[in-house]
Amino acid sequence: MKNIIFAAGFFVFMSMIGTDMSAVRRFSKWGERLGCLLKESGLTMAAAESCTGGTIASMMTAVAGSSAYFKGGVVSYAVEVKTRLLGVDVSAGVVSESVARQMAEKVAALLDADCAVATTGVAGPAGGCVGNPVGTVWIAAYYKGKSVARKHLFTGDREMVILQAADVALSQMSSFIQEESQKKD
Repeated sequence: MKNIIFAAGFFVFMSMIGTDMSAVRRFSKWGERLGCLLKESGLTMAAAESCTGGTIASMMTAVAGSSAYFKGGVVSYAVEVKTRLLGVDVSAGVVSESVARQMAEKVAALLDADCAVATTGVAGPAGGCVGNPVGTVWIAAYYKGKSVARKHLFTGDREMVILQAADVALSQMSSFIQEESQKKD
């Protein structure tokens, strides 16, 4: 099952950027940076992805040796996966702060990871509504019992929304770990 999720995520990622490996390296920079932070801190990470469809996992695993800190991910694109596999309550709406936070917390518990990141949103080109137009993405970061979630509005076509959301998710995860670690010092 894990191999299927990774393979599907990598296929989506590669179909978005083509076969240009320099693009893979360009979009894995946050994967490298976050990976260094996780490795230095002795932490492990997981991801729960809806609208990013495995792109975060692909960015993390594009780095050699990432199995030392990246436990894996759940592509919870369908509502049923969010509710059945992750145990998320979607009564607040699938694209919401509540769902993003729950996804991050639940995937961390499911994969026994110290921290996790989650995305839920509307990548487009259709599917938006008044409260959540196309490009709306909730990103949550979870780290040792605490979570933070932020709503973002990305522009561009579907592929650009997905790549921007994945990039910001990794940046947000990195910042949250650093902020929480400084509070302990």
